[in-house]
Amino acid sequence: MAATSIAEALRTAGIDPADSRILLRAALGASAAHLAAHPERALTDVESQRYRAWVERRRNGEPVAYITGEREFYSLAIKVTPSVLIPRPETELLVEAALELIAADAPVRVLDLATGSGCVAVAIGRHRASARVTATDISRDALNVARSNAEAQGVDVEFIESDWFAALTGRRFDLIVANPPYIAEGDRHLDEGDLRFEPRNALVAGPDGLACIDSIVARAHAHLDTGGWLLFEHGFDQAAPCRSLLQRAGFEQVISKRDLAGIERINGGQRGSAKDLR
Repeated sequence: MAATSIAEALRTAGIDPADSRILLRAALGASAAHLAAHPERALTDVESQRYRAWVERRRNGEPVAYITGEREFYSLAIKVTPSVLIPRPETELLVEAALELIAADAPVRVLDLATGSGCVAVAIGRHRASARVTATDISRDALNVARSNAEAQGVDVEFIESDWFAALTGRRFDLIVANPPYIAEGDRHLDEGDLRFEPRNALVAGPDGLACIDSIVARAHAHLDTGGWLLFEHGFDQAAPCRSLLQRAGFEQVISKRDLAGIERINGGQRGSAKDLR
């Protein structure tokens, strides 16, 4: 039997074409340009077996990122495992909002709560080398993944095992960022797509999805210097209640950021106004 070619492997995969290309690139250790330029290239037996096994896993619904062990985020290759959420494009908006507040050479103290894969902390540290970045997570497994990503990207991040602010008594920061759980219990989307495979405790936050955000907003003042900012991601329909939480907690300059689809995804506010991080 003739060996399977790149073109044939892609044509007969039976899954989303974009997914099949990602899986084949990973199986071959090749670029997208290589796949396009060499459709006739035959797969070795090892490559073919690996690719077919991965395609079958994808047919069963497993996320591509968990199969390959990697997802691109803010132009960085981020390692992922089933212990962490898969980085998503909308979370890049959180990084952009943070970078807008930090000058390139500013030695600001940044805290990333519930860091997961570390994608946000690593991206901020990569683009703001003078920033002193701390990242926390309650999951030791998640912290191990985050550390490996920081090391792979050559970014210096302090990692602390902590339930939100619990291990940070007495510490203050200039900027706090978070991508907390914000899906409501019983939301039908939890039984669909990639969410079925991701850690539930990193997704669900009480009956309305606001429990974690409420806790963060209520406690952030104690860990922000005057003039410091809090920024966090939230659900597509949670912008208004999140703004209310910030305002009731005494935050000033309350802002919302919209993603490329025009959906409000990031809320934030400033503790006082005595300092400009830039």
